[in-house]
Amino acid sequence: MSYHDPVLLFESVDGLKIKPDGVYVDVTFGGGGHSKEILRRLGPGGKLFAFDQDKDALANEIEDSRFTLIPQNFRYIKRFLRLFGIKKVDGILADLGVSSHQFDSAERGFSTRFDAALDMRMDTDGGVSAYEVINHYDEKELARVLFEYGELRNSRVLAGTIVRSRSENQIKTSFQLKEVLKKFLPKPKEHKILAQIFQAVRIEVNQEMQALKEFLMQTPELLNEKGRLSVISYHSLEDRLVKRFIQFGLFEGEPEKDFYGNVSVPFKKVGKLILPTTDEIKLNNRARSAKLRIAEKN
Repeated sequence: MSYHDPVLLFESVDGLKIKPDGVYVDVTFGGGGHSKEILRRLGPGGKLFAFDQDKDALANEIEDSRFTLIPQNFRYIKRFLRLFGIKKVDGILADLGVSSHQFDSAERGFSTRFDAALDMRMDTDGGVSAYEVINHYDEKELARVLFEYGELRNSRVLAGTIVRSRSENQIKTSFQLKEVLKKFLPKPKEHKILAQIFQAVRIEVNQEMQALKEFLMQTPELLNEKGRLSVISYHSLEDRLVKRFIQFGLFEGEPEKDFYGNVSVPFKKVGKLILPTTDEIKLNNRARSAKLRIAEKN
């Protein structure tokens, strides 16, 4: 499988502060770039477990006795690590979002560039597809998806237009969807608005926000003391969740204070927010929106 270079490769793996005999998890295996770098730094006694629900990623499995690839969504991290007898780890790396390979596989329906069936499932074996979201969600629910996950202010108008159009003809492909919404896609902003619409539908299809929350909630229990969490996100919705969880151990509200006004939080932030360099963005366009946050277990 053809996969592009991993984003913020050295920075994200540096953030794990790898111990040669440690146990690490790459929860978004993809093309295996981050995993290979982790293995390069591990000694013979170290272990690396990787997760990926996308069947295409399984073709990239690394032949190494220290490596185990688990074909599951990272929201089930604790359950599947326990099947391998692992209760604690020294570091967890996540490179969120859609891989370049998924965007470049026209038939998967992730990209606005290709005319493909509305699918967008990362796990092609189950769950609702983009076709179901676009053709079967009621108008209110569709507007919620576009507003919440695409941050589109005119979500109600877009949803109403989709619902009226599909009552005459089913919307089966990405280009049909573009055609239905073309009056809302002025040329200078066409790509940006389309990207927001596709992002919203993809997040709903794959339950990305729920999966990310479930994953993050398990990390404090899984990590050893001083264990590291290294997370790369690509849009503000993901980054807000990651930032807030690192800061407070919660997604909403404030942490409880003890009698003395102190709060107990599971992580402490390591360093500042890390962004890709101009040179990396030139080499890999996907890096342009990447943000890396690193935390250490208290």
